[in-house]
Amino acid sequence: MEKICPITQQKYASNTEIKPIFIKTVLQEIIKQKNPAWKDTEGVSPEGLNIIRNEYILQILKQEKEEIITLDKKLLDAVAKYEEKNAHPIKDEDENSTFGQRIADKVAAFGGSWTFIIIFMMIIVVWININIFVFNDKGFDPYPFILLNLILSCLAALQAPVIMMSQNRQEEKDRSRAQNDYQINLKAETEITQLHSKIDHLMLNYGQRMFEIQQIQIEMMEQILQKQHK
Repeated sequence: MEKICPITQQKYASNTEIKPIFIKTVLQEIIKQKNPAWKDTEGVSPEGLNIIRNEYILQILKQEKEEIITLDKKLLDAVAKYEEKNAHPIKDEDENSTFGQRIADKVAAFGGSWTFIIIFMMIIVVWININIFVFNDKGFDPYPFILLNLILSCLAALQAPVIMMSQNRQEEKDRSRAQNDYQINLKAETEITQLHSKIDHLMLNYGQRMFEIQQIQIEMMEQILQKQHK
């Protein structure tokens, strides 16, 4: 005796019919979607059931792909919102500095180097030797070198505020770098949090879906083996 399969609309032997009791509920729903007139008391052919199984597997894979795309979009949106909210480009302090600030930086850099110390010591030694030995202590600045002391005092008085200006500039640079580092770390933390959510979602759903696909594949293999034995 032959029957018409509600899925393939083709004839099949009634002894190969698969009863609804052996069809998963989710597969029955797909059959009803394809053929609304189908009743859950009617059987289907093995070929028709395999078609439904393949469609179900494709639905699972498609759903998995859509969820991954959705999670990727959420990750990109979260990063984009963070960047929009914390859009503070790194400023080049050297480009925005004034002429006086650049001079202060150069003076502080030179005044804190061994080059300055060596040159300054050589000038003092030459100054003293000229006044004592060359001009026989009757030169332009005889002992106790009052002019030299005045120059050193003026130099120290001018150098101190210049160095303080440079230190204030350096503190501003350090604060700017610290703020930029904080924003970079916060952005990385946001991305890592979103990635963790994505991985957790995949770990929860991937195993279950793969188990369903494997069950369907096993059922299809059993049908193939039964046909071979017949």
